[in-house]
Amino acid sequence: MHISLTFWIVFNAALLVLLFLDLAVWNREGRVLAFKHALLSTGLWVALAFVFAAFIHYWFGAGKALEFVTGYVIEESLSVDNLFVFILLFHYFKVPPEQERTVLFWGILGALAMRGAFIGAGVALVHRFHWILYLFGAFLVYSGVKLFGEAESEPVDPSHNALLRLTRRFVPVTDGYEGKRFFIRRAGSLLATPLFVVLLVVETTDILFATDSIPAILAISHDPFIVYTSNAFAILGLRSMYFVLSAHMKVFHYLHYGLAVVLIFIGAKMLVGFRYQIPTWVALVVIAGVLGASILASVLFPKKEEKRAASSAGPQG
Repeated sequence: MHISLTFWIVFNAALLVLLFLDLAVWNREGRVLAFKHALLSTGLWVALAFVFAAFIHYWFGAGKALEFVTGYVIEESLSVDNLFVFILLFHYFKVPPEQERTVLFWGILGALAMRGAFIGAGVALVHRFHWILYLFGAFLVYSGVKLFGEAESEPVDPSHNALLRLTRRFVPVTDGYEGKRFFIRRAGSLLATPLFVVLLVVETTDILFATDSIPAILAISHDPFIVYTSNAFAILGLRSMYFVLSAHMKVFHYLHYGLAVVLIFIGAKMLVGFRYQIPTWVALVVIAGVLGASILASVLFPKKEEKRAASSAGPQG
């Protein structure tokens, strides 16, 4: 469907305004986002996404609205995997809690730009070389199988990030954090702060995640409008969700397996597309069901160390 240039400008401007309000107005004092506030903010972002889905339904029909909702659920669920890595990164770099939101804010701006470029390239490739969908499908199946194997493995070491090593080799970095600043001038020299290094690692990490998420949503829709807007809303809600889940991430220890199944299912949907088209509503039900089952299993069957922690926190006689 044709979307005017004016809409794209207005849509992205609205996103920037919302991000600015969130960081510069609602969080102007640099406070750590409280759990209740984060939960409310997450709910508002989700509600805003569904309001936008209603707008799509009104203007473009139920089919496009269903594609948007399915794409949004896929991107939001895959974004949860980003949170595991973000928690690891912030812990590794000892980022002050009040600055985590600053990194996420600027990281999201970069992610929106990079995802836009990736989406434009991906849609163009699919329209010109339809067979590339099968490569995407095979890659997603491979990624899902690989994620299954990594679910219980040791987390990746952020110090192995190539961009991090390159930055520290060529750019002088201060010993400590300097508030929200990414650069400072000291003795006539411009120095990067550790916060800038963290931002670089977050951005390169998002590029890696985009290699899974963009092909995944292309299995649902080839419409740049649907692909980009569902990505944008999922990314916007990621910051608030981080603060909701960061203290409880270990509880959802089966979620990795659910995400692996989702990737395999979406990849298989691409691979069988030339013989059988799986309806979008079926894909949405399967994805929601798998994720819901993995979360429920995590709650019903906690790990042994979680049981020990819960029992030790109980009343002592």
